[in-house]
Parts: sequence; C-alpha cells; structure tokens
Amino acid sequence: MRILNPYLDSSVAWLKGNLHTHTTNSDGPHSPQATVRAYAQRGYDFLMLSDHDHLTGVEGLDPHGMILVPGNEITANGPHVLHVGARSVLAPYTDRQQVFDAIQAEGGLAVCNHPNWESSFNHCPQEMLAEWNGYIGIEIYNGVVEWLDGNPSATDRWDRLLASGKRIWGFAHDDCHRAEDLGIAWVMLQSRERTAEAVVDGLRHGRFYASTGIEISSVRVDGARIRIETGVPCRISAFSDHGYRRAMSDGTVLEFVVPVAHSYTYLRFECAGNYGRMAWTQPLFIE
Repeated sequence: MRILNPYLDSSVAWLKGNLHTHTTNSDGPHSPQATVRAYAQRGYDFLMLSDHDHLTGVEGLDPHGMILVPGNEITANGPHVLHVGARSVLAPYTDRQQVFDAIQAEGGLAVCNHPNWESSFNHCPQEMLAEWNGYIGIEIYNGVVEWLDGNPSATDRWDRLLASGKRIWGFAHDDCHRAEDLGIAWVMLQSRERTAEAVVDGLRHGRFYASTGIEISSVRVDGARIRIETGVPCRISAFSDHGYRRAMSDGTVLEFVVPVAHSYTYLRFECAGNYGRMAWTQPLFIE
C-alpha cells in the first residue's frame, strides 16, 4: 500500500491566494489596481484576476508584494471555467472539452466553477464533470453563492468524482463580485519560490488546501499513518469514497491509520471550526 501525499515538508512556507476575482473589466466592484491593493491589504500572497471572457493584464499593475497570476474565467456558451496561467483569451467552445484541450495546449490549468450554483443546484451537470478530461479540479466552495441560488459547497460532487477514479483537486474562492465578497475563501499553497510559475506548478500538483478560516499546519504520512494538525481546535474528519466518514476528532490533531484490509481509494480531511469556518485538504490517493 502506498499513500500519495501531495504536501511538502511542513517547513515549506504556505502562501495565501485567491484565483477567482472580478474587476471592473467585467462585473467586479473595483478597478484591477484597486482589487490588487485590497487583497494585499488582507495579507494575500498571490492573486489571479479572472474577468469574464477577458484577460486583464497584470504586467503594468503594482503587485504590492503579491504574486500576480494571469488568468480569466471562460463564461460564454456553457458552464464557467477558470483558465489559470492564461496567455490569451481562448474561444469559449460550447463543447467544454475543447476548452480544456486548448488550456492544456497553452500550458495552463482548468478549474470548473461553482457546480451547485443556480436554483437547479446544477450549474455544471455531474455527467459532464464525469465525462470531461483535462481539468485539474472543481470549486468545492464558492463564496459568492452564499448570497445566490444554490449551494456554495460542492464536496458531494467532489466525492462522487473521486470515487469514480477522477484525480482532481478541490478549490475555495471568493468569486468576488462585490466589495463584501473579498476574503471569504482562499487556498493555502506550499511553494519554495514566490513566482507565478511556481504557484501554477504547486496548484497542478495539489500542494494546497482550501479554507474559509481554518489553518492546517501540516499533513504528514508515515507508512499507513496520516496525521493532520490544525492551528486552532476544531472538528477534524476523515472521508473516503462517496463521502464515507472514517474517523473524527475534536482538537488540533487527527491521526488515522489506513487498515490493511480497506476498500477505499482515497482519504480527504475536513476541518470544521467556529462560526462555520472550514478547511479541506486535497485527497490522499491510496494505491
């Protein structure tokens, strides 16, 4: 048995970032520069401006010490897709598989946004997520949907995809459309370098966790033993295929030993704290 841990040693720095951010170049509340400044003031380390079907240039902006990752949100003609590390505006093909192929060809990353948005709770149908290839993850939490029809959380969608054999990551983002949306949700990424290329590489390999306020300090694997540590006491739970809760602990540590005789293909961990604050690790795949 081998447990695939995407995380680096706990000595590697964690960088805080948001990848789903709108400006006045589409339907956001602030200009690109004001948006960058607002996130920098909140202590973020990296940011992607993801205007709808528009590539907002970052070269001329003052980053205020942050790493600015180029990107946009492909919106027209189908379910919304983040294009992370974009070099150009790609055609919004109705067949989203063509979009994913084009993003891959350009060297970027594709993330499927807010699957449970809208009154149908089905902005992105599960059968499409199951059929598509070439996207690296989905938003398991989208902040703006807290005030819209649907459910901001999509861990149900994630578990179904993971259990079917999809190896995809879970993202949490603001999807900032109003000033009040800044700082709702973010990702914490491990990176040895502070460059846009290193951020994209870390995202590609799942070296991050998603959060709305809980800090995960380390994820360690020693043989069959997995140890999760958090910065504050919370309820830490281990989930496997189809959302089956395998263990739970109240405090700052959960240790879980994968039994030799097991029937699951991954484990992921959720940390639930006060006032609805959460954090989600990436899945640790078991081979």
